[in-house]
Amino acid sequence: MALKISASQMVATSRARITEIETAEAIGMVDDPRVVIVDLRDPRERERSGFIPGSFHCPRGMVEFWVDPDSPYFKPIFGEAKQFVFHCASGWRSAITVATLQDMGFDAAHIKEGFSTWAENGGPVEFPQER
Repeated sequence: MALKISASQMVATSRARITEIETAEAIGMVDDPRVVIVDLRDPRERERSGFIPGSFHCPRGMVEFWVDPDSPYFKPIFGEAKQFVFHCASGWRSAITVATLQDMGFDAAHIKEGFSTWAENGGPVEFPQER
């Protein structure tokens, strides 16, 4: 079955209309109290690769519901007057997510290369504590 649009085309279309932040710039935002970095990766990715200190974990499958104040799943952090910067592993999921959120009227940006270049650019990384 041929698809009408490929995932890579969806990413490209999304990237053309959203704000992309380079890794080095995002690293400089880690301690900024006006910024919330949102990690869309699944829990196994965070356990395996670590995460950005202070980031808020929002699984990709819940983001539209957590952002919507009329949803029973709304998370108050998304109602704060902050700059929201989303990321995934490579920037694909976060690009599509930010485009979708923009369509909903929610202002956000994403880290262009995702978490994949974070550590090699000197970004701080934490790992979950063992249970």
